[in-house]
Amino acid sequence: MKLQSEVNIAHKESNGSAGARTLSGIVSQRGLKLSRYRASKLMKKFNLVSCQIKTHRYKKTTNEHLEIPNTLDRQFVVPEPNQVWCGDVTYVWAGNRWLYLAVVIDLFARKLIGWAVSKSPNTDLTAKALLMAFSVRKQPKGVIFHSDQGCHYTSKQFRQLLCERPANYALLRLTCQGKRLLRSQLGGDSCSKQCSM
Repeated sequence: MKLQSEVNIAHKESNGSAGARTLSGIVSQRGLKLSRYRASKLMKKFNLVSCQIKTHRYKKTTNEHLEIPNTLDRQFVVPEPNQVWCGDVTYVWAGNRWLYLAVVIDLFARKLIGWAVSKSPNTDLTAKALLMAFSVRKQPKGVIFHSDQGCHYTSKQFRQLLCERPANYALLRLTCQGKRLLRSQLGGDSCSKQCSM
């Protein structure tokens, strides 16, 4: 009886994510002997299922977007503010669901100048972040906006927004160096394990 209640308690404490191996470890640390196989049988008996949070994946593109030239050409050192802005969308786990965060960073100071949060990574999200950046920086002229080839940046709506503003548009697959510039401002470097410099 005590073993069964401890298994239930440990499963609830893990928010339903613990499997038989983890449950056996937790319960054993509490002083009750429980093998992984016995934990598995108890999980089946009480209909306890291990529910893992799914990892999020973006679809990768292999083709360059030909309509928009790459005017930046990986020149990430900028001599003045409001010359080159860089934008990207990432996702964050917010308790019980994924939320999307769009950011705009001025490459001169490497400072965040625009951001927006949404439940979906669409053009409205990236447009809000860009509009905030233009508002914060008082509508500068001649800015080059650098982003990846995500559909929220290549959409007609987003390109029209850039045409309405005095900005140029540099579009390409963000390299790990470009992503490092962005993600370092958000407190993480997602490319550090994938790339070597």
